[in-house]
Amino acid sequence: MVVRLHERGLFSWPEWADTLAGQITNAQARGDQDLGDTYYRHWLSALEAIVAAKGISSAAELERYRGAWDHAADRTAHGQPIELQPQDFGHSG
Repeated sequence: MVVRLHERGLFSWPEWADTLAGQITNAQARGDQDLGDTYYRHWLSALEAIVAAKGISSAAELERYRGAWDHAADRTAHGQPIELQPQDFGHSG
């Protein structure tokens, strides 16, 4: 998704790199030992931060979709594709 948004011109690669580096730095300042298992979370946090900062989506909308995704994942059998449905948006996670 990051590469696709970059290709569409929504942010430059240096902007992305700075945002990701900032997320990692902030996490380390909060005690993240950077053992490799949190890198995906830093990447996702950076994506959410840059999307919100650029006005592509709001923090509230991102939270709404996060909750819907969590609900959809909970009801989906392992190995099956996760598909968002309208009722997934009625839950907070």
